Amino acid sequence: QVQLVESGGGLVQAGDSLRLSCAASGRGFLTRIMGWFRQAPGKEREFVATILNLGRTTYYSDSVKDRFTISRDNAKKTVYLQMNSLKPEDTATYYCATATMIGSTWTGDYWGQGTQVTVSS
Repeated sequence: QVQLVESGGGLVQAGDSLRLSCAASGRGFLTRIMGWFRQAPGKEREFVATILNLGRTTYYSDSVKDRFTISRDNAKKTVYLQMNSLKPEDTATYYCATATMIGSTWTGDYWGQGTQVTVSS
């Protein structure tokens, strides 16, 4: 089992940057695909980015590609999401999760509690 704790959310202006962190504890982090998902008010949770266990392969949703960067430090058991050029539509609660692909859809297994990101225009 893996426990995940996100941090780094906050209120920023459009065009600003923010870095989210996800600290993992428990067993199996090194073998797990890690991901970030988000959920805006009134909307379903959606995939943002995933990173494979060695950190060399990443995937992004079209809406964040070229603006967000996912990375991981396996020695620290931490996953990061660097968010640049933030837009008001990026406003959401961001969740860290261990990730699995089912069909062509990324989904989470273990979830953190979420961290709020609000982008003002």
